[in-house]
Amino acid sequence: MTLEEVQLQAASPCTGQALVDVLETAKDNDTLTVGVYECAKVMNLDPDSVSFCVLAMDEQFEWDVALQIHFTLIQSFCFDNDISIVRVSDRQRLHELVGRKEEDSHCVLITGPCEGSWDDPSLEKLRVFCEESRALNDWLPEISLPER
Repeated sequence: MTLEEVQLQAASPCTGQALVDVLETAKDNDTLTVGVYECAKVMNLDPDSVSFCVLAMDEQFEWDVALQIHFTLIQSFCFDNDISIVRVSDRQRLHELVGRKEEDSHCVLITGPCEGSWDDPSLEKLRVFCEESRALNDWLPEISLPER
């Protein structure tokens, strides 16, 4: 493991909290899109409105072929459109953070940035984390969400 990889791993707790902060802000500003199909619709209709993507997978859905195909298409879309994307392994925790009932929380988009959100330090921290990960050929970095 290189020094860069160690540094990137050391940043994980900070990036986990940054993701929580970004999700909470987006939820408060009503700029979240939750659900695989809903996210695909937004990406198709208005890709320029998407600023960040989170994919969540857990063991229960690991062998769901349809979900894996959707994930592959969403990842490809994000890569092609220079949208930062991360994955989390705790879908239930992500579901709790986005706070929506009866919804598929496998994919969450942060959309339609509100005034000044491009200056959000947490969102910038996540983008830098994604850039550094891509530089190390980790195209879909995983972030651990902190406990409540």
